[in-house]
Amino acid sequence: MLYTIGDLHLSLGCDKPMDIFPGWTNHLQRLQDNWNSKITDDDTVILLGDHSWALKLEDSLKDLEFIDRELRGRKILVKGNHDLWWSTMNKNLTFVKENGFTTISFLFNNAYLAEGISICGTRGWIRENGEPADQKVLNREAGRLEASLQAGAKLGGELTAFIHYPPIFGTEENVLLTEILHKYNVKRCFYAHLHGSSIKHALNGERAGVEYKLVSADGVGFDPVKIN
Repeated sequence: MLYTIGDLHLSLGCDKPMDIFPGWTNHLQRLQDNWNSKITDDDTVILLGDHSWALKLEDSLKDLEFIDRELRGRKILVKGNHDLWWSTMNKNLTFVKENGFTTISFLFNNAYLAEGISICGTRGWIRENGEPADQKVLNREAGRLEASLQAGAKLGGELTAFIHYPPIFGTEENVLLTEILHKYNVKRCFYAHLHGSSIKHALNGERAGVEYKLVSADGVGFDPVKIN
């Protein structure tokens, strides 16, 4: 089976508690109970960013250890805006290998095939709070999404997008990303990032032929969402 969820916001290696926020009380245990009650070691879970509050790769050790050893299944990680610990692909892969983590992979300019799905994605970006558009960031993330979809097309599965930021939120749309989704005939896009009161404004449904689904942890009750 294939599942997805985003925004675990782990802080096992630093002092950044999430239970100060409404709805996040005992979230780690709730997540672990929900996860391990239905996900097996044969399943795959795509984690849509903001995995750890760590600032450096070495400081993410305890959080990645929890993901690898306390949560069942294979995990494919997408970068989130708070994943400041995230380094180059080579450094990330070396770090997980050196620490004996065997269930963690990274989605970054590449793609994976599981359960007939070509898993593609990137961090993304969208304007918030009226901030100006950063064309350099937009172009970079569009390029990464296209590179991932090109890799996914070679795998032969159903091209499915997993993006940390919502491609569409309210009146804002990352047109560069949505045009690429249309170009590659992507029919499903899962995203995260939204919390608290912003969840009620999330797009959960079809827009221009693409089905969008919010899967941030508090948005789905800390319960991974089954894809197929």
